[in-house]
Amino acid sequence: MTILIPTPLRGFTDNKSTVDVTAANVKEALAALTEAHPAIKGHLFNAEGKLRSFVNVYVNDDDIRDLPGKDETTLNAGDEISIIPSIAGGAPAIAEEAIAEELPTLTNEEIARYSRHLILPEVGMDGQRKLKAAKVLCVGTGGLGAPLALYLAAAGVGTIGLVDFDVVDESNLQRQIIHSQSTVGKLKVDSAEQMLKGLNKNINVVKHNTMLTSANALEIFKEYDVIADGTDNFQTRYLVNDACVLTGKPNAYGSIFRFEGQASVFATEEGPCYRCLYPEPPPPGLVPSCAEGGVLGILPGLVGVIQATEVIKLILGIGEPLIGRLLLVDALGMSFRTLKLRKNPNCPACGTHEIKELIDYNQFCGVAAPTEVGPLEVASHGVVTGLEDIDGIPQISVEELKAKREEGKAFILDVREPHEVQIVSIGAQLIPVGELEQRVGEIASHKNDEVLVHCRSGARSQKASLILKNAGFTNVKNVAGGILAWADRIDPSLPKY
Repeated sequence: MTILIPTPLRGFTDNKSTVDVTAANVKEALAALTEAHPAIKGHLFNAEGKLRSFVNVYVNDDDIRDLPGKDETTLNAGDEISIIPSIAGGAPAIAEEAIAEELPTLTNEEIARYSRHLILPEVGMDGQRKLKAAKVLCVGTGGLGAPLALYLAAAGVGTIGLVDFDVVDESNLQRQIIHSQSTVGKLKVDSAEQMLKGLNKNINVVKHNTMLTSANALEIFKEYDVIADGTDNFQTRYLVNDACVLTGKPNAYGSIFRFEGQASVFATEEGPCYRCLYPEPPPPGLVPSCAEGGVLGILPGLVGVIQATEVIKLILGIGEPLIGRLLLVDALGMSFRTLKLRKNPNCPACGTHEIKELIDYNQFCGVAAPTEVGPLEVASHGVVTGLEDIDGIPQISVEELKAKREEGKAFILDVREPHEVQIVSIGAQLIPVGELEQRVGEIASHKNDEVLVHCRSGARSQKASLILKNAGFTNVKNVAGGILAWADRIDPSLPKY
């Protein structure tokens, strides 16, 4: 039988997408996998040897996680085992009273614009009026939110809400097609509004130029009929899920990583929520973000359009939305697989309803909360100061890194991938963070030296610093901002990626 390895875990299986094993049951199959590729074991099992809560296992298309004696599930020749870690029947229409008691009329201009919809019996005049009355909130205007919002606007969804607090960066334009060269540096909600109104002047765009938090999510969500989750981090994803459950709003979910994506519809009354699939998030740093791991620019277009399709089906009450199903998209193989999902009666959100209010999702996901502290101070000698330790690891600025490098007083370690060094490098020994535990002996002679660890932005190097600290290195520091900060503040001639 074959075990299908998802992209985030292929770095631990010599980049293999499949591993063939011989086994009588699931327990033996996973044991054979970890024996052949020991590095993957800690990402699948906890210290007690139990499958981690953020990892699902399917045999063919059936989720076996909640089955009694799941480890003993019998396997037959030709079976496929899918490992699905978290990465980020019938069509229940949105209740008419939730959209509007009196559906709006269409103008002659709108009738001409939406004529291809109107001649579809499944849409027709009433369906287009439902779209015009509907209010959809897009959480994020990035890779997923861009095609999602554009197609909702083109379809005639009357009110589109946008939640984002970022500004448009040049690196966004590889995939975020709602923005353009002319809007680089502008607020993303302003840039998105400009494109959406240019596409369809009849729609209403509501801008929420803010970070979505536990303090404002319920207030924002209550004004909308459907929530479309285009987030890129776990803390916001769990926040969106719980807020959808508490407000009774369906969640059109999508997530992407490198060449693969997922889509589903969560938090409906009859279907599961995101927590049913992934009760807990993975540990910080286990699943890199798109900024760290990369993403094929076209992939969010595929998944975002799927999300838009699900939103429109929910509004119109047609077809079979992805309720109780998880759609897996593999852009390299150009394959689509659908796995069945169960509503978990013990889910704290939609099952037992233990979650009665929104929680601290940064704490839940084990990440540092955004700081409200002002900008870093620059001392008289030009070195940035004011950096605080994170998880017991001292943080240093790129100005300090430059000074120490010139003095030759520290060992500098780059924990990015080899292909990133081809883009830009400041000259340092390279050991990718995924290989560091196995290769730590290569730098054992620096165990008592000051070790300065850097990556692209400071996230992977923080994880690497913790690995070195646990391995007995006594003076490890993380370079805050990584090579991006170096290019910003030390050597602007260097490229940023």
